[in-house]
Amino acid sequence: MKQKEGFVLRTVCGEHVIVGEGLGTIDFGKLISLNETAAWLWKKADEMGDFDIDSLTKALCEEYDVEPDQARQDVTKMVGHWQELGIVEG
Repeated sequence: MKQKEGFVLRTVCGEHVIVGEGLGTIDFGKLISLNETAAWLWKKADEMGDFDIDSLTKALCEEYDVEPDQARQDVTKMVGHWQELGIVEG
């Protein structure tokens, strides 16, 4: 899967938020607040271009001291949330 074009991570007043920029996101009208780890995952997914649960889980385990099962649960939940919001595709 990949991030939909036009959705970018910004820091606003010290908070990490995903915002829609451009005509393709005109109906979105939301700010999605992310904690530090979720913002890191969004950046990592952006770096990867095409990503999946396994690749993000592996990257999370390499970056943070987290058990693989817990990392997979967290990544699955976060990516599922992104899919519900329509900011990733595939």
